[in-house]
Amino acid sequence: MNAVDYLRISLIDRCNFRCQYCMPEGAELDYILRQQLLTDAELLSLIEEVFIPVGFTRFRLTGGEPLLRPGVIEIVRAIAAFPQTQDLAMTTNGFLLAGMAQALYDAGLRRINISLDSLEPDTFDQIIGNRSRSRWQQVWQGIQSAYQVGFDPLKLNVVVIPGVNDHEVLDLAALTIDRQWHVRFIEFMPIGNSQLFGDRGWIASEELRQRIRDSFGLTESQVRGNGPADVFQIPGAKGTLGFISQMSECFCDRCNRMRLSADGWLRPCLLNEGHQIDLKTPLRAGADMAQLRKELRQLLAIKPEINFKQRESGITGAYSRTMSQIGG
Repeated sequence: MNAVDYLRISLIDRCNFRCQYCMPEGAELDYILRQQLLTDAELLSLIEEVFIPVGFTRFRLTGGEPLLRPGVIEIVRAIAAFPQTQDLAMTTNGFLLAGMAQALYDAGLRRINISLDSLEPDTFDQIIGNRSRSRWQQVWQGIQSAYQVGFDPLKLNVVVIPGVNDHEVLDLAALTIDRQWHVRFIEFMPIGNSQLFGDRGWIASEELRQRIRDSFGLTESQVRGNGPADVFQIPGAKGTLGFISQMSECFCDRCNRMRLSADGWLRPCLLNEGHQIDLKTPLRAGADMAQLRKELRQLLAIKPEINFKQRESGITGAYSRTMSQIGG
């Protein structure tokens, strides 16, 4: 079991997209009221006084869409300024990124993942649930802006949905040939939209690798990230290809992360809704930080048992939160 030192922090559960793999079409979500969100001060206090002392040094800001969080630049600056912070990254849909990339970089953010599930505007708009003017071009501009600013590595996340965008796998993989971009193919999961998952299913990473291998060749890369991706490279390419295979391959023994929701719930496993602890309520009640650190250590102690094969142990019925509400 890897040392658990990586915290994914959801800054907000709201999003300006309604991606098919995040939430069912037509679903109405009960967004967290602003007063129920962790405030900037509460979040930073938890990071500095609870998570860092217990050994967390790597942080990723997620959502919803993190760029919708008021004051996100200052949050980035504050986390980057902690001397113990070894890595700070963000996952975004990129729609607001063009106008914020430089400010985020200047605040200390160095790594960014941008969701790009299609190179075809019509398919892209279908996936993100857009029915108005196409948003593909603005996201593409956000990617270009981040690249020009100097984010390295710049990663593109692709959730592969059978019959929707899997025909683009080769075109998306080819983005890594001439650019130092890192494309990550993610197996579609039953969290967020179980109806679509039941209808479409998922494609194993090995099948995608074989498609790419047959067209371009493929070798294992020496590059390793902070996450669970198996990394490969097209021979001679500047960038890499990663495969996140949470459905076809169990990588729980490599899991080094926990997830903090925007309203202060700490979740040790994406696929298990049991064993969560509420940090916001005791924090607002004036709890001793030493007690919160003790609870965190206790959760860390049982995390190896909360794995993919036992993911149903804490669940009754359907998942109560969508992927956008969990923070991915």
